[in-house]
Amino acid sequence: MIQYLLRRIGLMIPLLFGITLLTFLVMQISPGKPTDVLTDLNVKMTAESKERLIELYGLNKPWTVQYWNWLKRVVQLDFGRSFKDDRPVIQKIKERLPASLLLNLLSLSLIFAAALFLGISSAAKRSSLFDKGTTLFVYIGFSAPTFWIALLLMIGFGLKLGIVPISGLHSLNFAELSPLEKGIDLLRHLALPVTVMALTGLAALTRYSRSAMLEVLHQDYIRTARAKGVPERNVLFHHAFRNALIPVITLMGLMLPELIGGSFIFETIFAYPGMGRLGYDAIMSRDYPVLMGIGTIVAFLTLLGNLLADILYAFADPRIRYR
Repeated sequence: MIQYLLRRIGLMIPLLFGITLLTFLVMQISPGKPTDVLTDLNVKMTAESKERLIELYGLNKPWTVQYWNWLKRVVQLDFGRSFKDDRPVIQKIKERLPASLLLNLLSLSLIFAAALFLGISSAAKRSSLFDKGTTLFVYIGFSAPTFWIALLLMIGFGLKLGIVPISGLHSLNFAELSPLEKGIDLLRHLALPVTVMALTGLAALTRYSRSAMLEVLHQDYIRTARAKGVPERNVLFHHAFRNALIPVITLMGLMLPELIGGSFIFETIFAYPGMGRLGYDAIMSRDYPVLMGIGTIVAFLTLLGNLLADILYAFADPRIRYR
């Protein structure tokens, strides 16, 4: 197991650099220059000033030199300085990363818990009204655009009913609240973003968990357990549950990039102060250092999530041994 983990970590390093190289090349071939945002709206900016600004940021050098200089700084966890406000990129990411991790971890936990409950219950009550209702919910979840659902929830629960806030992470008077009130205020602001992000993966994972449980319930050892008079609850949760987790864990690992990438959209819709909102602002202002820094962090978190999914296989099924 230890050798497998070391080998996987060793493979993550060149893969991470490959992702950053592709991201850098995409930004290089995109039209325009990052200094256009600073110069186009300034009527006093002369052509000579534009050239000096390009030279100052090293944008006149070949892309290979630019990438190599950036890579040498990244090894030291230095992503450079933002073109927009000249602040260190790593500092801007540190300010936004905790909020994004909180949002994604809560969404992932809700997806996992709700999908397993719905999937296992649907498999145990196959062809029942509950199973048919869950199937209808899954099809709606597959077909309905999540950003449209987000807007509907904002209008219904935020504007019409006024139950939850529709933007931000906390209220303006957050510093004046008691610890309990701060926790409640934080949960109210997280309610809509977490719910909408969970809907992006809940439908697929529910269907997969149902299919995996149905397949396990038809195995011989399940029939043997039932023939011995083992209670149905024990059959489901002690004999079938762990074996049905394997494909679910696989899908969870594949869902991580989609979940993290989706935060760019949802954090922008809900004005959530996370890395997704920071990335969207960087895209609109062509802030290359911030984009490269966020891309590197997101790639690392995605690879780390896939590694954790592989580790969970061994806990879900002791028969699995990595060599």
